[in-house]
Amino acid sequence: MTTTNTPRIENESRRRFLQGAAGLTLAVYLPGTGAATATGPGLPPVATGSAAQAFEPNAFVRIGTDNVVTVISKHIEMGQGTFTGLATLVAEELDAAWSQVRVEGAPADATRYANTQWGPVQGTGGSNAMANSWDQMRRAGATARAMLVAAAARQWQVQPGEITVSEGVIRHAASGRSGRFGRFVRAAAEQAVPTEFKLKDPKDFKLIGKRAPRKDSAEKTTGRARFTQDVHLPGMLTAVVAHPPRFGAKVKSFDASKAKAIKGVVDVVQIPTGIAVLAKDTWTAKKGRDALAIEWDESQAFKLGSEQIFERFHELAKQPGVVAHQSGNADAAFARPAKVLRAAYDFPYLAHAAMEPMNCVVRLGKDECEIWNGEQLQTPDQMAVAALLGLKVEQVKINMLYAGGSFGRRGSKNADYQLEAVHIARAIGGRAPVKLVWLREDDMKAGYYRPAFHHVLEAALDAQGRPVGWRHRLVGQSILTDSPFSMIVKNGIDPVSVEGAANLPYDIPSMLVDLHTPTDIPVPVHWWRSVGSTHTAYSTETFIDELATAAGQDPVAFRLELLRKHPRHAHVLRLAAEKAGWGRALSPGEAGDRRARGVALHESFGSFVAQVAEVTIKPDGGLRVNRVVCAVDCGTVINPDNVRAQVEGSVGFALSAALHGAITLKDGMVEQSNFHDYAPIRINEMPRVEVHIVPSAEPPTGIGEPGVPPLAPAVANAIAAATGKRIRGLPIRAEALRA
Repeated sequence: MTTTNTPRIENESRRRFLQGAAGLTLAVYLPGTGAATATGPGLPPVATGSAAQAFEPNAFVRIGTDNVVTVISKHIEMGQGTFTGLATLVAEELDAAWSQVRVEGAPADATRYANTQWGPVQGTGGSNAMANSWDQMRRAGATARAMLVAAAARQWQVQPGEITVSEGVIRHAASGRSGRFGRFVRAAAEQAVPTEFKLKDPKDFKLIGKRAPRKDSAEKTTGRARFTQDVHLPGMLTAVVAHPPRFGAKVKSFDASKAKAIKGVVDVVQIPTGIAVLAKDTWTAKKGRDALAIEWDESQAFKLGSEQIFERFHELAKQPGVVAHQSGNADAAFARPAKVLRAAYDFPYLAHAAMEPMNCVVRLGKDECEIWNGEQLQTPDQMAVAALLGLKVEQVKINMLYAGGSFGRRGSKNADYQLEAVHIARAIGGRAPVKLVWLREDDMKAGYYRPAFHHVLEAALDAQGRPVGWRHRLVGQSILTDSPFSMIVKNGIDPVSVEGAANLPYDIPSMLVDLHTPTDIPVPVHWWRSVGSTHTAYSTETFIDELATAAGQDPVAFRLELLRKHPRHAHVLRLAAEKAGWGRALSPGEAGDRRARGVALHESFGSFVAQVAEVTIKPDGGLRVNRVVCAVDCGTVINPDNVRAQVEGSVGFALSAALHGAITLKDGMVEQSNFHDYAPIRINEMPRVEVHIVPSAEPPTGIGEPGVPPLAPAVANAIAAATGKRIRGLPIRAEALRA
């Protein structure tokens, strides 16, 4: 791995402190009196030399005499803009110049870097990086500013209240004196930690709510950014694993002679998940794996196909499930309705298909383990590795690198690929560092997936077309059961299975939502960008649209009537409709084209998103999504450009799944293997996307995921408006759209 020497200091007189239940930690560091080695973006500095042995990267803010402000990010940067957002919060309260701010990833240490919404757990997920850091990082910046100001006031013999700070410069206007941060950091390290300080009034924000260039863009465009694949340690071996072709199968026997005969193959070892081939490089390891002769024991293997899985789901749906939500009296509402509508939906397994497949570097030492990867769940992964190796959690060091996407996959609930890498390193006695590489085919075929689901919905309408009863039954595998997060499952209900269904915002007097969770299907399932809302939003929003049609009402007006108790939902719906020109005719397009708009609304991760999709359907069933207008309320916006980017990316991600996404099984084997048969949308399929952000003084909420759920139902509702056909399952097939 490429290393660069970067000066750091070890100063016995520097101040460290831990403040508040949120675990605010701040340190001021002075370059020049010690040395350290930085191992690349995303890694904490590693102390060297006797003077630096006590160095601990336990700070959210580090300021050097070179005037560089380093923000320590406890959250991974995997393309979602976290480094930029957290740096914005610190720089705002610090009054630093944006150009002087850099970001590095925090080490794995939940005592200092816990996700404040998760308890004593460090990790990134649930679109809450900004939400849980909002006060914490601002306080870190404000405290550092106060210490710098106090140092300058003491040096200049003036009152701190007479001093101003702007763009990284401390000024005393009356005397004309000024200086950059670096001039005062030595003295600031001697200051008492302030017990009281004032955060900025939002009207005084200079960075929050404004556009600022991303902190990771330059490194990524120039190739200086360090991902796991860029890690090269002395003597390191690359490992590729042969996994069973069916879930539940195990190795019966194997012959590695042909693999070992390939030049560059160093070793072949058996591990719990298969057979690992270790070589000098990835391609050689792959060739070695291809040369293996493996006999699999499939006596306990899962051998059903997708059709049989859904047959089971459909049978379960005929019986009541475990109640997830109940209000009013659904049975009474369905006793004598004016009209009853019913719809059933099927949703396939989905792969995450991040651009960078799973990978991990492991180095075993005496009573220690060090890991490099795009780390998303530091604490659970530390605990899992420590348990496997018989170590204490603090003996497992995890270095957080950039990640080339995740969509939930890198937040592995069972630390599956990290443990696989550790198993390999242990199998060779730790004699060399190991880089585990999953190829695209491994990523597609070896799990994990968004669960497949079956939904059945029923609605009772009164004589005026108003819904008075609602029943929603879901059938699908639980993500949280049998995971470190199983304590969240209450009374048999996995909340991520029913989110978006059990908290439906529409004012319907009687509602019943129940759930079946089959436990005899071993296909590995995992959270996928926006989790349960990926399927609940589709079923609820297309069904609500169907109710509007049955009532002879406009879909937007119908929803607004049911949202009188939910003003934030209603506001984004009105905004999206207005900006999309709802109610105005679309241009006819070419001869034979059918064109229409569709709308959908959904709340997830504390944010509210409405989308209007414009579609064109050709006579042969060809579908073109021309335009998607989005309105989003995600509380206080830290960086509007990043919000737009996340929503635009969500539209593309969701449209890929809506048009093409499906992991299917045949005789227990996954049929897809790469992007040729699990295709993302191409650039010619990407619609024009407009994002309209609702101004808000509320605390920030999620934005990485909430743009995904409304897209597919908005498109499906537009299709229904154009053709009269309701799409009951995804992905959308051209044959269902032909005239």
